[in-house]
Amino acid sequence: MITPLEPLADSTQTSRLGILHLKRYWAKAMANRQGQLASDLIEAEWNLDVTLLSALGLGLEQTIRYLYATNPSFAEFEDWILTTTGGPTANKLSSFNELILGRSSPVTQDAGPILSADDLAHWDAQGYVIVRNAVSRAHCEETIQLICEFLDIERYNPHTWYRPNPAWQGIMVQLFQHPRLTSNRESSRIRLAYEQLWKRTDLWVTSDRVGFNPPQTVDWHFPGPHLHWDVSLDLPIPYGLQGLLYLSDTAANQGAFTLVPGFQHRIGDWLASLPAGANPRTQDLQGLGAIPLSASAGDFIIWQQALPHGSSPNMANEPRFVQYINYAPADVETRSVWK
Repeated sequence: MITPLEPLADSTQTSRLGILHLKRYWAKAMANRQGQLASDLIEAEWNLDVTLLSALGLGLEQTIRYLYATNPSFAEFEDWILTTTGGPTANKLSSFNELILGRSSPVTQDAGPILSADDLAHWDAQGYVIVRNAVSRAHCEETIQLICEFLDIERYNPHTWYRPNPAWQGIMVQLFQHPRLTSNRESSRIRLAYEQLWKRTDLWVTSDRVGFNPPQTVDWHFPGPHLHWDVSLDLPIPYGLQGLLYLSDTAANQGAFTLVPGFQHRIGDWLASLPAGANPRTQDLQGLGAIPLSASAGDFIIWQQALPHGSSPNMANEPRFVQYINYAPADVETRSVWK
């Protein structure tokens, strides 16, 4: 029997951590866990919920897994946050609370010139850009060592690469928190590039995962993700960005990140050309002109979310290591209809 739930807390209700909206977020998850939360409320507050997790330094997937698998009390949820991240920094706590209280407003101003005129022209035409030397090679090496220790593998020993590990899911590694990952996310070149492309500075950085894509073998085949979209294809697709950091020099055949350049300009015509009832996500997206992007350790790729994108089979001799990093404003436009 489902136990009736108490009314949801208001977003302005505070918590032991001092951050607003947290108790409401927890209460919504508990209600949704019992099938007692309206889907329109999930959609209406999605951006706010994601921004809350960014302020707390939590990954979306890890938080959802914890809440739905554990069914914690609110006090237990706060304890888990403190254990996982140490709680929000003073600056992030203040900025998020100001957002909840309606005291903040979009800051639309030009950022520093991280991207050149040629970079921006390429961005407009092709829908992606590579920020060179966004993170130092030394810090990339430290991050790779962190991933190897987390997975209990040796970077240059192929016999260790394919050991089963519950944290290694596909090519994604469920590693979210570490000072080195945080420092990479806060790279000034990465942030400023995002600010330049968003044309605003009030952005929030996500705490996303890392990636490990070893060479394909007879016994281990690339599991994906192949070319896909992480956004609804309900037109027009809103402006939105995604990004990843190459932690090692990555050749085109080394499981390189792959996308269809310039597709933001022709996605509407392509969707209209499909037969009635055809699922665009199951079409031959590789045949649309996908290319793998080779780049050096420390280079950061940003792409528009309208581009089909994904990883690729690693046919080289060394693994590919990456870190996923994204910045977005709290009021980023989304579509309520998923197509």
